[in-house]
Amino acid sequence: MHLCMDWGAIKFDWNHIRAFLAVAETGSLSAAARRLGQTQPTVGRQIAALESDLDVLLFDRDVRGMRLTPAGADMLDHVNAMAQAAAQVTQVAQGHGQTATGLVRLAVSDTMAAYILPPILTQIRAEAPGIEFELVVSNEVTDLRRRDADIALRHLRPTQGDLIARKIGESSAAFYAAPSYAAGLPDGDGATVLGAAQILGFDEPARMVEAFKGFGIATRVEQFAVTSSSAVAVWELARAGAGVAIMTREIAAKFPEMVQIAPDLPPVPIPLWLVSHREIQHSARIRTVFDALARALTGVLAGE
Repeated sequence: MHLCMDWGAIKFDWNHIRAFLAVAETGSLSAAARRLGQTQPTVGRQIAALESDLDVLLFDRDVRGMRLTPAGADMLDHVNAMAQAAAQVTQVAQGHGQTATGLVRLAVSDTMAAYILPPILTQIRAEAPGIEFELVVSNEVTDLRRRDADIALRHLRPTQGDLIARKIGESSAAFYAAPSYAAGLPDGDGATVLGAAQILGFDEPARMVEAFKGFGIATRVEQFAVTSSSAVAVWELARAGAGVAIMTREIAAKFPEMVQIAPDLPPVPIPLWLVSHREIQHSARIRTVFDALARALTGVLAGE
């Protein structure tokens, strides 16, 4: 089917749409500039130009950042659809690539990036030197459909139908502390020991309490001495003797000096899923990396 596009009806620069979406998602020009790899003044000029082209105010500016106006909010759904369509164009094109070369973007947690992946990626590069990696490090779920990454490692099975997922296996997590901190905890069963500890968390204390409760582990909000969105920072604080942190057994095993706290408490199950786009599953470089990660991570979970 042939569609005739009325290009004269488009009154804006499509490149400025990227700036609009980045500012809408991040809430500030500086954060949007970092995401786009541009300078803050450049992004500011693009937003101003888009508003001028459309003759409408898209953002309210105040000390708290950039907030969408009603007109901007009305545009956002349409702009998101444009972004997803652009991502699908890239995915379809990449799906035809049959050479194991080029960039692969991996979305992973910071602990996975720091403690598990380095030797794995080194080995993949040795076997396929034409492949390059970019690590998108975040402890939040990355939107693969928006092409934020090519492959993601997740602890939840994705529900989107346009993604493919392979369950690598299941790990478990427990509580650990430095010997200096563990020595000051009371004797007793796991509930008594953990109940006397300062806990280092990676989410809001109330949410951490509810999460642990779901696994049969009782904690209190006031126990959370330090919280951080970085699980690596939390683990390093625990290693420094600041309190007790939860960590997967594979990573904890790399630090034999750390002491497991309350070993009689139920372990926290941690499933591991490898996720990618359905559209590019036939791309040689994505398939090569996907399969290599699956093999290597299966070995990690098996203790190899």
